[in-house]
Amino acid sequence: MGIVYACITPHGGEILPEIGGDLPTILELRASMEEIGRRMKEHRPEVIVLATPHGLRLEGYNAVVTAEYSSGSLKGPHGTVEVSFHCDRALAREIVARTRAAGIPVVGCNYGALEGPGSNVAMDWGAIVPLYYFGARDDARPELVLVGPTRDIPLSQLVEFGSVIARAAEETGKRVAFVASADQAHAHAAEGPYGFDPAAAAYDRLIVDIVKEDKLEKLLDLDPKLVEAAKPDSLWQMLILCGVGRVVPLKGQFLAYACPSYFGMLTASYEPIR
Repeated sequence: MGIVYACITPHGGEILPEIGGDLPTILELRASMEEIGRRMKEHRPEVIVLATPHGLRLEGYNAVVTAEYSSGSLKGPHGTVEVSFHCDRALAREIVARTRAAGIPVVGCNYGALEGPGSNVAMDWGAIVPLYYFGARDDARPELVLVGPTRDIPLSQLVEFGSVIARAAEETGKRVAFVASADQAHAHAAEGPYGFDPAAAAYDRLIVDIVKEDKLEKLLDLDPKLVEAAKPDSLWQMLILCGVGRVVPLKGQFLAYACPSYFGMLTASYEPIR
């Protein structure tokens, strides 16, 4: 089987009802996440491979979680979200092996025990938030592979990393979904932690156009100075998705964009072209 579905999702906690409540500025994004969740369920993935910028961050190396479990929680004013997934260790290790063979820096990461419940890597909000909509509340849920891209290697290697993931998914014979967990520019507001820079709006306009045009290859042409000034945490995960699409051609659909605070958030759905 291999890749049967893919998407770009935000991970701002506000899109969770337990954290954001009914903020009017977030309702369209939340509705689009619910729609992506419905589409993903229709494709019945057995495994979700999720790329997050906020998990294990290894200088110079992509991280692939090889633990048996990953779990975490987020507490908000309207409740607490707890998420736990069993990990597909075989697929994770296959991705690590194939990535090394391709000459791309990678490290497989476990924590605690070698196996069993004690083998459990903490889940970050970049994974918790999208997974809330992708089976975390169901008794039966897909298995999980978490990957964390490094920003210290050429962008072209991240694209190839995505292609490696897609080929490894095909080898398993399982139905696999890929999630690029990606918030956009983080310099939209002076009161935000990164301050204000007009590059943020410029970056987000470019990303919206690229996604609407369904031309993820254009991500490789972005001005590095613009990226640095805009402070996104989206580019690297979306480049992995671009590489997935080189192996399994994907048809993309832009769903929503909003900037309710100091960072932008975007949703998009990708279906394989069979």
